Amino acid sequence: MVSAGQATGNNSAVFFFEGNEVARQMRASEFGAFLDGYVGLSDLAETDVKAVLVDLSSDLLVRALVFFRIWFDEEGRADSSWDVPIEDLAARGAKGPNMGGGAIRLVCRSQCPEPQYASELWDPDMTPGNNHFQVIRKAVNANNLKFRRVEPEEENIPVLRAGQEDAALSEGTRTEADRSRVAQLIREQRLRIKTLQSVHRDLLSEVQREHRLELKAQRNEIEDISQKYERQRLSNDQLKQRLAERNQQYLTMQEQMATGGAGKERDDANVSAELVLLREQLDRKRRELEHRDKKFVVLEQELYELRHREPQENSIMEHIKGQSVFLVAYHPGVGHLTLPYDDIETYFRNPIAYASERCGMNEPSYLQWLEHYENPVCQHSAESGEPCDEPLLRVSQPGDFQPGVDDRCEHHQP
Repeated sequence: MVSAGQATGNNSAVFFFEGNEVARQMRASEFGAFLDGYVGLSDLAETDVKAVLVDLSSDLLVRALVFFRIWFDEEGRADSSWDVPIEDLAARGAKGPNMGGGAIRLVCRSQCPEPQYASELWDPDMTPGNNHFQVIRKAVNANNLKFRRVEPEEENIPVLRAGQEDAALSEGTRTEADRSRVAQLIREQRLRIKTLQSVHRDLLSEVQREHRLELKAQRNEIEDISQKYERQRLSNDQLKQRLAERNQQYLTMQEQMATGGAGKERDDANVSAELVLLREQLDRKRRELEHRDKKFVVLEQELYELRHREPQENSIMEHIKGQSVFLVAYHPGVGHLTLPYDDIETYFRNPIAYASERCGMNEPSYLQWLEHYENPVCQHSAESGEPCDEPLLRVSQPGDFQPGVDDRCEHHQP
């Protein structure tokens, strides 16, 4: 585990953030004790904390910032596997905004000298009114950690008279100062663009994840209703068949009674009793069938409403349908696709088929081109079964791809 106090100077601190406010401050040496597991913070148990390493100069001006994340377990102790070298990163950070002492060294998720640690970092908010740099600067100026400020020694610089100032400041010096200011503004704007892109990617991933969960829940609900509908339909078919058999038995008995001779009069009483019993059974079956038919109609109505119902208020699907949120997918050969609301279920049922249709191709042809696009090598196989694998020029458009030609080298062309 890396100790935060090993490489930083005496004027180094760690700020813990909650939202856009500094919730807790400590010196780097104190933070090192948390990393070493000597003490814990019970109020941070099972919390993913956003923190900032603040490296200060002797006159308490910010020199470097590292925006990092750290997990605290159920006992409020820092994650024992956390090993981000924040001090080393702070020493190698790229230029950031000017916080009073010139451009600082900045390390964050969008600007990390070691890409393997980018996932352990976070991006500051530079939105006016919620600017993390302004919050940090305000906390540093408050100096709640009581750092000792050492004022820089004043140099005995001769002061020119007012009439001589313009003459003393050469045109080249002014130009260099202007260039420095413009370069600083450009760096700050680039940083803001990077952080906004990072926020957009995270938001898009979260929207897609929530949409997949909602879509999966709806598909499961539709499948359950469909299964109930199918079971009810089979039960109704069986009842109709049994009712038809009873009707046929009843008609047969009526014919037998109509054609019977006088010698069967002694059986009339038994036949009448059996007819009464059959009529009662028939009426009961009719009632059961009517009840089943009603349930059948209700299930059909529920299935129809479920398939055509409006999305819930403030849900991801409602925002997508109202076009306040757009679902974007990317496929080679097609590029970025903004999915219409009515196409979402079709797309998630088979994304490859959807992309191939947009290319004007069938799915097998699109997959054949995609294999070539991702690995443009000769597909010819020798008699031994070993592929040629000669590198080829990639065909970037699916419609221009000719199987058996574009995926063969010059030696294996047909």
